Amino acid sequence: MKTPISRRSFVRTSIGALGAATFLGAGQAAQQPGAPKTPTGFRIFACDWTLQKTCSPEAFELAKRIGLDGVQVDFGRVKEGATTLPLFDEAQQEKILAASAQHGVAISSLALGVLNTVPYKSDAATEQWVLDSVRVMQRMKARVTLLAFFSKGDLVDDAAGVTEVIRRLKKLAPRAEAAGVVYGIESWLKAPELERILDAVNSPAIRIYYDVGNMQKVGEDVGAAIRRLGRERICEVHLKDYDNLYGKGSMNFPKVRSALDAAGYRGWLGVEGVKTPLGVEPSIRYDLDYLRPIFPASA
Repeated sequence: MKTPISRRSFVRTSIGALGAATFLGAGQAAQQPGAPKTPTGFRIFACDWTLQKTCSPEAFELAKRIGLDGVQVDFGRVKEGATTLPLFDEAQQEKILAASAQHGVAISSLALGVLNTVPYKSDAATEQWVLDSVRVMQRMKARVTLLAFFSKGDLVDDAAGVTEVIRRLKKLAPRAEAAGVVYGIESWLKAPELERILDAVNSPAIRIYYDVGNMQKVGEDVGAAIRRLGRERICEVHLKDYDNLYGKGSMNFPKVRSALDAAGYRGWLGVEGVKTPLGVEPSIRYDLDYLRPIFPASA
């Protein structure tokens, strides 16, 4: 049996692979002498699908106009006649990397949203896609990839599905650890159920991708869950309000900030806009303008 890698060893490997500023959530590790300084606050991105530019370099020009710090890049969907995802194409990776550099907007993380329609828990192709995504993360210097478990991939009341996901994640974990990257589970499961999955996999490379809007929707106490999971188990955070533009709906973002403070989380926060009544660009700009004072770059 493989001896689980320690959290300290994993962080050291990750820093070597990706660089301290890239891998570590801002403020989530003590500064070492001579190491690059990490930010002390928050950086805000938007999902490329929220910008309606899925797996497209065009997302970065739009993000720059809005004033975002980063873009979360989705792997895309299987095109007719293909057996793999668009982001596995190195030419597409190069276009996205070039757009990120040109516009000065970071690639905050990656996402495998396709797992909502082609489930990780049951489809053979998805296991290989996830394993192969490690090299994409390395090439694109991405610290985190979101694994989506909604729609056809939902794990709620699916014990067999959870068991299979745990099996697959145990196979993924050593590769992710060696590469210094992290995979985040985003699902309808509440904190105690997610903790059972993490405990079973037992790897610092497998964590929770916490979406405040989703979890409020299923009745979880968002603040309590963030405090419970803490910065060691939350790899990244989606900010969402299902009801309206941010600040006009039901999500209490100042309370989210308080919970993140208590958990010791600093780093990337993502705008995944559900309501865009002003149109995509002005709505995301409105949401960003609301969020900046609550989640400043230096906090």
